[in-house]
Amino acid sequence: MLRLPLLPPTFAASALLAASALLAGCAQTAAGRAQAQAAEATTQQKLAARLAGLTPGKPTDCIREFPTAHSTAYGSRIVFEVTRNELYVNETTGGCESMERGDYLVTVSNEGRLCRGDIGRTFEPQAHISTGSCALGSFTPYTGR
Repeated sequence: MLRLPLLPPTFAASALLAASALLAGCAQTAAGRAQAQAAEATTQQKLAARLAGLTPGKPTDCIREFPTAHSTAYGSRIVFEVTRNELYVNETTGGCESMERGDYLVTVSNEGRLCRGDIGRTFEPQAHISTGSCALGSFTPYTGR
């Protein structure tokens, strides 16, 4: 029979206290969850307003990088605008949300195309410091009006 040494009671209590503190620090409070849900709802409303009147098409894996005129983040989604009435919504893996506060997106494209799986990095515009990265998903076209 294998016998394991018993830990001194003070060590065991200290370890339990440290583990409890660590778990408490990782747990999101009810107020924090409510704030995150409210922020997500606001983001969804902004995206719905931007897409109002446009009709979604069949998702595609790649789009031409140019003539994309502008890109805007709505949470983990990036909207690539070709014209006011032609845009593509990309559901990223998350990590590029700093575009919402004005950071810019840099991608490395193949043959002038943005494709599913490409990596985008965000940068703070003044200091040019990297603030995040994300992988692009499929592009859903929206057209109309």
